[in-house]
Amino acid sequence: MKAKTTDLSGSSTGYKVFAAVILILLALFFLFPLYWIVTGSFKDVIEINAKYPVWFPMSPTVDNYARLFENPAFKWLFNIVFISAMAMILTCLTAALAGYALAKKRFIGRAVLFTIIICAMALPKQVIVIPLLQEMTFLHINNTLWAVILPTVGWPFGVFLMKQFAETIPNEILEAARVDGAGELKTFFSVVFPMIKPGIGALAIFTFVNTWNDYFLQLVMLTSDDNWTLPLAIANLQGEMSSDFGLIMAGAALAAIPIVAVFIAFQKYFTQGIAMGAVKG
Repeated sequence: MKAKTTDLSGSSTGYKVFAAVILILLALFFLFPLYWIVTGSFKDVIEINAKYPVWFPMSPTVDNYARLFENPAFKWLFNIVFISAMAMILTCLTAALAGYALAKKRFIGRAVLFTIIICAMALPKQVIVIPLLQEMTFLHINNTLWAVILPTVGWPFGVFLMKQFAETIPNEILEAARVDGAGELKTFFSVVFPMIKPGIGALAIFTFVNTWNDYFLQLVMLTSDDNWTLPLAIANLQGEMSSDFGLIMAGAALAAIPIVAVFIAFQKYFTQGIAMGAVKG
């Protein structure tokens, strides 16, 4: 008796078409705000305040950027890039070291320490902002860029993420490195670091974006105009009674460049890290 065969090629093709359409619509949905900001930064006041939306500038102008750079826009951009980059580097380094120690070292209080880190993940930064401000004042670095950078270092989520990646490293590889005479630092940088690189790439993007968007901490820690970041400056460009949307969109378009650049630079490691994390459960 012949078994019935079902042709799944038609349903498979239909699913692929449906999935492609959904992904295209989602991509357009998420890209539209960026498109509106970039095109809006080249519109004049009439087109921005038009009764009906102007989808593309009819008479493109760079006047918004010219007025933006009448302010120390490059200084503000440098401040936020420096803060985000230093926080990214220091967080990735400290989180990788701490995650490796928690995953592969056995010491008294290890479980308690990891439990405290997990609990700290649920603690919003707004709750500890006053102690952080007092600590930065005590260290005499309040109203400096380091007052925003240092509270970011030791991010509990970063330690948790790196611990999960470090736990997948076979103990035999670490023992082989020790037999070959490698010390702890050499073992970490020569053996462990390359194996958790996808996780570090994902953490780098998370940290950079999280620090860039941490408007509240920047607002509390940075009080002088010289130390303003671009997000702070854009917020202050809004008037009390009216807003210059052309100027604001020019600042927002400028602020988007570093974020896009960092994501492109770490995209390969980010996708690898997410995929590996999904497989490891």
